[in-house]
Amino acid sequence: MADILTNSKARHDYHILETFEAGIVLHGTEVKSLRAGKGQIADAFARVEKDEVFLYNAHIEEYTFGNRQNHQPKAPRKLLLHKAEIRKLFGLSSVKGNALFPLSFYWKNGRVKVALAVGKGKVQFDKREDLKKRDSEREVKRATMKRMKGK
Repeated sequence: MADILTNSKARHDYHILETFEAGIVLHGTEVKSLRAGKGQIADAFARVEKDEVFLYNAHIEEYTFGNRQNHQPKAPRKLLLHKAEIRKLFGLSSVKGNALFPLSFYWKNGRVKVALAVGKGKVQFDKREDLKKRDSEREVKRATMKRMKGK
């Protein structure tokens, strides 16, 4: 399961409540562009509309060798999920403060899949707490490594 694109801002800006795996409807030039690693999903978000889920602001660059039938880079893309999953996503995302966003695009059995997450936005205080926790864990790890080298 090799990641094609990752949303590095997602885990920094949101508490992730639940994740889902979704298929995505893509045109041929979009797949070729993704194979070349040309895209970004940092500002992307998803929305449930009329029992369907769409991904917005996912930028997949136009394929360099594409012709006049090349795709639109920021076109909305339909995500493929089961009805029960869509209903669950609708319930979770309709709660105030929750957001629906992609964590990554990856290959699975020759198809592009999207790791879709429901998250609650972090406030500045939470972000600072995460940084402090990460720094303290790093310090503990360094101290234990020094102790192990000293013996």
